[in-house]
Amino acid sequence: MAEATAVKQKTIRLHITRQDSPGSKPYVERFEIPYRPNMNIISALMEIQRNPVNAEGKTTTPVCWESNCLEEVCGACSMVINGKPRQACTALIDKLEQPIRVEPMRTFPVIRDLIVDRSRMFDALKRVKAWIPIDGTYDLGPGPRMAESKRQWAYELSKCMTCGVCLEACPNVNDRSSFIGPFAISQVRLFNAHPTGEMNKEERLEALMADGGIEGCGNSQNCVQACPKGIPLTTSIAAINAETTRHLFKKWLTS
Repeated sequence: MAEATAVKQKTIRLHITRQDSPGSKPYVERFEIPYRPNMNIISALMEIQRNPVNAEGKTTTPVCWESNCLEEVCGACSMVINGKPRQACTALIDKLEQPIRVEPMRTFPVIRDLIVDRSRMFDALKRVKAWIPIDGTYDLGPGPRMAESKRQWAYELSKCMTCGVCLEACPNVNDRSSFIGPFAISQVRLFNAHPTGEMNKEERLEALMADGGIEGCGNSQNCVQACPKGIPLTTSIAAINAETTRHLFKKWLTS
């Protein structure tokens, strides 16, 4: 139905929420651009960039946004499209209801237009030590092998591209909460499952037991529904919840 509407109109109507600077007030600007088959939101934004004229026929500044891989791998083009946080590169115009409403993710500080500052995500990864420490630069040979059953679900967790969609969808991530977010909890499970990463397992669990850690999850399960990579985030949260509980009792019994 949306496809038929787009073909009939021969134009694409977009309502884009814009913001000139981090401290300025957001406003909505309307655009009408020529329709072409197989367009996505990125190609629509590129058309506006090529000819920055709004629906009233007035010349305006080109819309600012971020994108990189254009194949849902980098996570840079996250934005809210028709009320749903998702990747703009896979949001096909033919499958969207018009007028198409495009907004920045409000969980993060807006830099300009559709560009947001996702620094809080990278700070969260630092906090939980989401990496495999390697002592030295010399060749240690092949590392320990993982069981195939573990490797399969660990690979699913490794698909996380730090896009921020799960944080935008989560009601517990807001300016009144310090919740670290579901993606970081899932990454703790991933690195704790690695034979080498397991050496820092307790440090990661301790980080999640602090303020803003796993206790901030309200189990709304919006994250797993919104994740563009289909990562089983709620399964990871449940697994890490059990791990932190065991770790807490272990500390209490050995203290």
